[in-house]
Amino acid sequence: MKELIVHQVNITHYRLVELSQLADQAKPFYDWVEKIAKKQTGSHKLLNEIILHASKEELSNIILCCYRETDENKPLLFDGIGRVYSHTKACFYFFAWLIRDAPQQRLAPLISRMRKLEDIEKVVAETDTLVELIYEYRNYVKSFEWSTIREVIIDRLEGSRRSIKGHHLEASVRTALITSFQNYFAIYGNYGKYKKVKIADRQIKIDNHTVDVSAELIPIDEKPSKILLIPIKTRETEGGGHAHIFTRDIIAAIRELKEDQHKYYMMAVIIAKNWSSIELGNIDNQIDLIFHFDMSPNKFNGFDEESQIKLNKYIEGLLNNG
Repeated sequence: MKELIVHQVNITHYRLVELSQLADQAKPFYDWVEKIAKKQTGSHKLLNEIILHASKEELSNIILCCYRETDENKPLLFDGIGRVYSHTKACFYFFAWLIRDAPQQRLAPLISRMRKLEDIEKVVAETDTLVELIYEYRNYVKSFEWSTIREVIIDRLEGSRRSIKGHHLEASVRTALITSFQNYFAIYGNYGKYKKVKIADRQIKIDNHTVDVSAELIPIDEKPSKILLIPIKTRETEGGGHAHIFTRDIIAAIRELKEDQHKYYMMAVIIAKNWSSIELGNIDNQIDLIFHFDMSPNKFNGFDEESQIKLNKYIEGLLNNG
């Protein structure tokens, strides 16, 4: 990313760029809600018009249909560091974001109080609440177009990121991975030969090996899931033997994992200045894909366009070929 220097001072807004990229991955979810809204109302109009003019009953049907969708090929929604929300939470947050702030901190406690007072199901309490809020305040909001909602989502993601103590580099790589899966879904409306994708929200451990970012690809048939593993390695300085040590460790891990009964796809992300080209080649020969960002980790702000396109093509190949 190009640094923005004004009078010798770096004023680059790195966070906005990354949050904007993450917010864009909510577009398939927005499009999916629009599709359901059209189906439930029989309307050919866009989501903005439907929400602005729907009756309470129509709003309720739209929201409940989203909650209760059984098709495995559903788009995903994420928090500020790229962790996937469960589907019901994603629906609640999406509709809540349309009409009010802080749904978890301020709205969820009110819904819990309703359930205690009247002993009703959570989905009923949430749906009734969302319907009333949207119906009552939509004329003040005035727009539910994607360009408007995108700005709201950026703000919500920034708020959630501030409240989450996560690993910045993991979040950046996870965001790139999410972008690739959502790019595929936006094009094809599914996940290829897989019925769904589960992106881990934290590091996972396989035997003695810890993997920073991973995704489980769940086939349409009853075959075992396939796992994409993405270790991330960094180095602050330009010298030392870290490259050889990392190469040795990852190759050892690859050999052990290849003996496992599961099918693993593997790629690696290295963020370091002047990492040995020989060691990069040694790793590249053992795994599917390697990304080397020739910079200090504290200057890394996510995948550049060329790297993202390369990752998109790799993920497309995985989803198409099974």
